Amino acid sequence: MDEVLKRQDSGELKRRLKGRDLIGFGVGIIIGTGIFTLAGVEAKTHAGPSVTLSFVLGAVVAGMAALCYAELASSVPTAGSAYTYAFATLGETFAWIIGWDLLLEFALGAAVVSRGWSGYLANLMGLSPEWFGEDAKVNIGAVAIIAVLTVIAVIGIKESARVTNLLVLVKVAVCVLILAVGVFYIRGENLTPFIPPAQAPTETAGTLHQPIVQAALGLEQSVYGIAGMVTAAAVVFFAYTGFEALANLGEETVNPKRDLRVGILGALGVCALLYIGVSLVLTGMVPFTDIDTGAPLADAFDRVGQHWVGALISLGAVTGLTSVMMVELVTIGRIGFAMGRDGLLPKKFGTAHPRWGTPHRMTIAGAVLIAALAAFVPISELADMVSIGALSAMIIVALAVPVLRKRRPDLERPFTVPFSPYLPIVAALACFYLMLNLDVMTWLRFAAWLLLGLLIYVFYGRKHSRFAKDELSSTDLPS
Repeated sequence: MDEVLKRQDSGELKRRLKGRDLIGFGVGIIIGTGIFTLAGVEAKTHAGPSVTLSFVLGAVVAGMAALCYAELASSVPTAGSAYTYAFATLGETFAWIIGWDLLLEFALGAAVVSRGWSGYLANLMGLSPEWFGEDAKVNIGAVAIIAVLTVIAVIGIKESARVTNLLVLVKVAVCVLILAVGVFYIRGENLTPFIPPAQAPTETAGTLHQPIVQAALGLEQSVYGIAGMVTAAAVVFFAYTGFEALANLGEETVNPKRDLRVGILGALGVCALLYIGVSLVLTGMVPFTDIDTGAPLADAFDRVGQHWVGALISLGAVTGLTSVMMVELVTIGRIGFAMGRDGLLPKKFGTAHPRWGTPHRMTIAGAVLIAALAAFVPISELADMVSIGALSAMIIVALAVPVLRKRRPDLERPFTVPFSPYLPIVAALACFYLMLNLDVMTWLRFAAWLLLGLLIYVFYGRKHSRFAKDELSSTDLPS
């Protein structure tokens, strides 16, 4: 454990961030696809008006996980987030699994968002669908935005924070506008019944596309009702996954003991309120069966004759998705930096730029992967993998809290999870239950990704780990 806390000798990141910067980063990555797209999609396909409850359920589960993140982030303020926490509590193998998992989550998430950004930009500016949007053979728009944001992310963390905070101000202003104007167009009949009765889907999908809990119990496929609301919660959980990115910035925070918990909990609270309010306005303005899944909010205001609001929403979507990609690029760099510093990835990924103090090599490598996915692969069907990756990471973090308290009761904890170990255990179980509401195909793809990661660990990471190479004694290992 002590070795984990001291492994900053291969390149030190600069401490330049404060609590307000972390809240900006958090809101920047959390508010994006969830509020501009997923709310409408899940209302129409799974939950109806009760998608608002789906966001409430997602916020509760994310909140419990956030408390666990806040304790570990303030106690172990180092790059790597859940990866580092797993290393300090459960050992190297679990740390590799969770690090590999997080790389998938953020890389895939950034690729999905960049393609969505390209489509919104094309719609806003009338650009050619041949190069922008989902119908493009090579999505030049997605590649271009990833390239521009990579340069900013490499130049410096403070510059990234400034750009992100500016984009967040625009995005939050648009969300407030949605609430302020949309509340006058809510119609009670659109919200009744609030939880539509369960019914068979209009198009019956195969077992592979059925929630795994339904498939395991041999239940008939259904949408809406309580089950549909919970399924929607599992999907829209993707919308809350950004808060854990803040835990990767511990080494770059001026006062991590205070600022980390302020950033994580503050960002999550702001975003939860906005999600709940906007989803309620959306389903109140338009019957859920008529919601447009491509641009639900803009279409809703067009329907009531407020076209100027729809245009501003499109602008807010472009800026909102830009900030999401920025923070995801920053996060990938920090996770890879921690893994490279430990030798589980090539050592060159675990060094900081001598001038800019950022993990430039890992940031660029991650950007290349994201751009390749975004350019050629229509990955909307893989969006659920972002949720399953985030939920599995949060299970590890929740379990790490009581384990670390038992192994290191002497460790200074500026923030502690209340009712431990009960609340962390409940958080882990809640995350697992949401995972069970994702479909079978998502689980199969997730298993394939983990298998690939284990093979890399067995044939490379385990042999090149700094603990293996240094032949540390068992008392030094973070077992």
